Amino acid sequence: MIYNPANPLIVQGDKTILLEVHNPLFEEARAILSPFAELEKSPEHIHTYRISPLSLWNAAASGLNAEAMLDGLERYSKFDIPDNVRRDILDYVARYGLVKLVKEGEGLLLTSRDAMVILELWRHKEVNKLLAGQVDAHTLELKPGLRGKIKQTLVKIGFPVEDLAGYVDGTPLAINLGSQTKSGLPFGLRAYQQGAVDAFHAGGSLQGGSGVLVLPCGAGKTVIGLGVMTKLCCETLILTTNITAVRQWINEILDKTGLDPELVGEYSGEVKQIRPVTVSTYQILTHRQSKEDEFTHFQIFDSKNWGLIIYDEVHLLPAPVFRATSGLQAKRRLGLTATLVREDQQEGEVFSLIGPKKCDVPWKVLEKQGWIATAECLEVRVPLAEEFRMEYAMAETRAKFRVASENPAKLVVVRELLKRHRDDQVLIIGQYIDQLVQIAEELKAPLITGKVNTQERERLYDGFKTGEIKVLVVSKVANFAIDLPDASVAIQVSGTFGSRQEEAQRLGRILRPKSGDNTAHFYSLVTKDSRDQEFAMNRQLFLTEQGYRYRIIDAHEL
Repeated sequence: MIYNPANPLIVQGDKTILLEVHNPLFEEARAILSPFAELEKSPEHIHTYRISPLSLWNAAASGLNAEAMLDGLERYSKFDIPDNVRRDILDYVARYGLVKLVKEGEGLLLTSRDAMVILELWRHKEVNKLLAGQVDAHTLELKPGLRGKIKQTLVKIGFPVEDLAGYVDGTPLAINLGSQTKSGLPFGLRAYQQGAVDAFHAGGSLQGGSGVLVLPCGAGKTVIGLGVMTKLCCETLILTTNITAVRQWINEILDKTGLDPELVGEYSGEVKQIRPVTVSTYQILTHRQSKEDEFTHFQIFDSKNWGLIIYDEVHLLPAPVFRATSGLQAKRRLGLTATLVREDQQEGEVFSLIGPKKCDVPWKVLEKQGWIATAECLEVRVPLAEEFRMEYAMAETRAKFRVASENPAKLVVVRELLKRHRDDQVLIIGQYIDQLVQIAEELKAPLITGKVNTQERERLYDGFKTGEIKVLVVSKVANFAIDLPDASVAIQVSGTFGSRQEEAQRLGRILRPKSGDNTAHFYSLVTKDSRDQEFAMNRQLFLTEQGYRYRIIDAHEL
């Protein structure tokens, strides 16, 4: 048995991998692991990763082969790689592309070089329902209109399809990126942005055209979307999270491309324009009068000959849009996100219906290059006052979290942090509206919640951007797709239980590059010895996965 005590990894037979945080090779080993293993736990000294079929298939789809994965594990492991882990990596990676989906005439075929795989699929009850017949020992014919459904089904039974059936081109539309913005500032894609565009496009081959690009908030995912649009030059539908994000997309399109404003439309609860480039929200698409009714606005998918559909914040894709996307497999599909973590565990749906992960640029890499701010993450543990401890003790389990989250003592800490950052642009972010109303009133700061109309939201965001407003209190409506480039401090007073996805988005609000020392500060206020603290431990996972040091102090230390 090989034993190299200087190495930081221990690969175990249950497919978990232990990584020593304080080892000098930690950063190198983490960079090797991250593309094909998922982080599960990240306490102070040992991080735990797990290899899963989906993590291996995403890696394989991005071009990483099994030999490179095993070579990395062997290079950094203290002990021999268990034989079952070695075999599983080889076998699961080999499964990606073992079944291919190809087009023949107007029909679709499933093909495999392995006749036994074709026989297994033909005899599988759920797969067989989707098939029109067996063509030969290596080929199955698919029933019409089931391209998405067959991919979903095959992923679930362990056969991720490589979709080579191609795409409709969509109606042509000339789109060019400018060399400067409308305000005269120089503009061009950064190297990593161009790399992401190229990874998605894959030279126009059948291997490109569908997939997900994972980049940090502040890295310019909208600009990357524009880069893909200029590669394809076709009518495009863009789906995002809210009206503010819709208008930010439209502003970026008009600022950085030569498109005439008449060619760009907003389809939202307030405006109903369908134009060659249309930007809409998930909310309007999932609107219906009752659970029994059809979705009122789904006709947008058929209203134009779209050549590209962009799913912004794809990790938030609602189930009805997944179902619609199942029927849109002939359209090129681009997913943009800062994290593929979904709280509903439906990462497999993203993989099969939007496409595999094509690019994952680590947050810390862009931080070192100066493209996003250096983040200092600090959890402040706040005691619960004696008069609230009885209420907490008597509360039901779920209610305990809210009592702890709304701890009034957090306001004292907020005041202290505002003194520290009196010259900075500060966002105070929370989950519970009553808590935010109280904080806003006490601080005499403006508040944005879901009840604030779009015009007022935009006025407040603009005031914050210009520096007229120094402190802005926001609910979870500001978690996603809001561009506030000058925000350098975020104070999180409450969150959605243990949501890692939310932690990623909230940190992202302050990661735009800063003038001066390019540092952002992220504070999470947590009630000590409570359910609030327990859930905070799960939210730390995202930050530590990205390489951020997450310090914890007691409130009195401030």
